[in-house]
Amino acid sequence: MIVAWLSIENFRNHRSTQLSLDEARTLVVGPNGHGKTNLLEAIAMLDGSGSFRGASAETVVRAGCERAYVRAEIRRERRKYLVEMEIAAAGRSRAQVNGQRVRSLRDLADVVSAVVFCPADLSIPAGGPAVRRELLDDILSATDREYRAARLDFERILRQRNNLLKQAGTRLDDEALTTLEVWDAQFAAAGETVATRRAALCTALAPPAQDAYYRLAGTTVQLELSYAAPWRDGTLAVALDQARSDDLRRGTTTVGPHRDDMEIFLDGLPARTHASQGEQRSIALALRLAEHRYTAEIGGIEPVILLDDVFSELDEGRAQRLVGCLPSAQTVVTSATGHVPPGIEIRRHIQIRDGEATPEDAQVSESTD
Repeated sequence: MIVAWLSIENFRNHRSTQLSLDEARTLVVGPNGHGKTNLLEAIAMLDGSGSFRGASAETVVRAGCERAYVRAEIRRERRKYLVEMEIAAAGRSRAQVNGQRVRSLRDLADVVSAVVFCPADLSIPAGGPAVRRELLDDILSATDREYRAARLDFERILRQRNNLLKQAGTRLDDEALTTLEVWDAQFAAAGETVATRRAALCTALAPPAQDAYYRLAGTTVQLELSYAAPWRDGTLAVALDQARSDDLRRGTTTVGPHRDDMEIFLDGLPARTHASQGEQRSIALALRLAEHRYTAEIGGIEPVILLDDVFSELDEGRAQRLVGCLPSAQTVVTSATGHVPPGIEIRRHIQIRDGEATPEDAQVSESTD
């Protein structure tokens, strides 16, 4: 997949930016806080997954504006797609492909595919379970239309069940009990589907993540991934029944996929508590590389790679090894200094300052720093 050109309007500090990207590697250079990451964020949002920084629509729309616009020409399988997204600060955002409205923004993943590497990825091995659940859900949503529908269904049922539990308090009348049993049956069916797909993804990611970790860390330490869902020793229906009194007391659903985790181990020890910061960085990079390989294999198209100031966070050895691991996909790299490790051939430079992009007719260059 290739992002041929990009246009963004009223997106964060970018009033109006239009630029073309090289089919191989583009370097975006500029001082911190001037809009480099915003540019990558706009590209990444074209797949409908939202901001990789966790920002709301209101946040990404330029201050004082009602809407932001992101447009791009996408080339894949010898076809061209004009993808247009209108992001509303308040109300519903919308998008279209080749002039045809898409029902859900997440359906843009059928056309646009991107994998983002950023410093915040350190939270994948080091953070809480929600971060790792989100990683699994994002990968599955990008590659599986049925999973997108199943996840939305599960989240809707979870909200309804939680609302009922809060309203019921510690006691259920006959009507509330009947309604809860209906929601329990639906929750169990949807939850089993979500957990089964996530567990299968963990199994699929493990080999490429292990391979990437070997190459990045330069060690033979064993990296393992395991989907942790204690309720799967039985069925979700049984687990819900056993947790009902606790759910009523707390007013929320205490068991299910929304509380599961993807556990990461190094030589049998939990990476979250036992891995060094350097090891955690290697784990995060390995998982992103595994995500790229999996997405490319399932979708048949290599996602664009977005590297947000990643090399400044790595020691020289890991930075050089990451270069050797990068797939031959279209890549956009940001840097405050303009320096990238040896081996990254930059074919186009873009300067960013105060939210304005100035492309340079860059000669093919390779860093020697």
